[in-house]
Amino acid sequence: MTYIPHTDADIAAMLQVIGASSVDDLFSDVPAEKRFPELDLPDAMSQLEVSRLLEEISEENLPGGKTAIFLGAGAYNHYIPSVVNHVILRGEFLTAYTPYQPEVSQGTLQAIFEYQSMICQLTGMDVSNASHYDGATSLAEAVILAVNQFRGKRSKAVICSGIHPEYREVVKTYTQGMGLTVEGDTACYVDVNALIEKIDDNTAIVAVAYPNFFGEIDPIQQVIDAAHQFGALACVVADPISLGLLKPPGWFGADIVVGEGQGLGIPLSFGGPYLGFFATRDKYVRKMAGRLVGETIDANGNPGYVLTLATREQHIRRESATSNICTNQGLMALAAAVYMSVMGKHGLRKVAELCYHNAHYAAVEIDRLDGFSVLQEKPFVKEFAVKCPKPVSVINDYLLEYGIIGGYDLSSKYPDRENQMLIAVTEMNTREEIDLFVEMLAEVPND
Repeated sequence: MTYIPHTDADIAAMLQVIGASSVDDLFSDVPAEKRFPELDLPDAMSQLEVSRLLEEISEENLPGGKTAIFLGAGAYNHYIPSVVNHVILRGEFLTAYTPYQPEVSQGTLQAIFEYQSMICQLTGMDVSNASHYDGATSLAEAVILAVNQFRGKRSKAVICSGIHPEYREVVKTYTQGMGLTVEGDTACYVDVNALIEKIDDNTAIVAVAYPNFFGEIDPIQQVIDAAHQFGALACVVADPISLGLLKPPGWFGADIVVGEGQGLGIPLSFGGPYLGFFATRDKYVRKMAGRLVGETIDANGNPGYVLTLATREQHIRRESATSNICTNQGLMALAAAVYMSVMGKHGLRKVAELCYHNAHYAAVEIDRLDGFSVLQEKPFVKEFAVKCPKPVSVINDYLLEYGIIGGYDLSSKYPDRENQMLIAVTEMNTREEIDLFVEMLAEVPND
């Protein structure tokens, strides 16, 4: 029971403890004219008037849907078929909690099962869960799986600098206190040979991006082979849309494939909720975190779906649990499942091809501009880095005046990449938008 002070002595004692000289000090952050009893409140308004006022205020913003977006760096502006929202906004899916009772959750469980199946086809892996909060937590869970696989006998993770810098920060946060050393190539440009040199007999997992954070496609086969030579697990952080065009990581021999599934039918939404996909080999399934839905046959011979290898109780077993995710992440997995089923393998390839051709058209046009140089040492799909003649922040401020959201300032995370912009081009960028973007880049004032 909470004790509430009610005497002057009690109040004085409380103020002394918190370092305040009077009760008025507790409200010092509130302007005097806004304090009781002299509350300067506006006159009451009707619902119609409030709605009109809020609409006027909202019109001062620049809606993302009315802009040309060339910003990626982990979250991308892809087309979402209307059927995705029609399905996920149905009450039985939108308000569903974790499907602990399989006999009354068959629809949800089947949707998750189909999602898992399609992720496996996309990545070339054996089994997938459903799912994690985002790509960063998927990578962190991959590192933890590897540590558990070696039962703590290996205490090193080698993470490529070409993996999203925020992913690498999340890995360090997740694994602090585990006695794990997180290393990698430290250059601002991915050096596969330098990464391989970090691998040794104490390495539990090696992670590499495909494509990397800069949009480039690195020779991941070399990294995977080097990891296996030392008995370590090989993890690939992949972009699912690019996998519509690229060889699946599983075909290279990857042990784990993770990534951000936002591009699979999930809007940008100010940064979330997003979807972290996670796929691995059969032999690691019992170490895999997250939910796993299996297909079975009921007593009458009809197909049924169940949560397998994970009971409700395992989520509260603390350090002995393989997962501590107890909220329903299934809605975003459902959105991805609807998107992939509607697009199909040919549709996914078409989206990836459109991204590829649009990005390469933009790269050629930008490279022709005075002072701009596109970095094209390695192949890329939909994202590429550009050396600019002035700070990226200055360029982006200018572009925004014309309703264009420019690229990512690489110097914010990679100091050696000063005046470099990471540009993403997807199927949503028309040729007219790209031409306007290039035209505005050419006209950025020098002062």
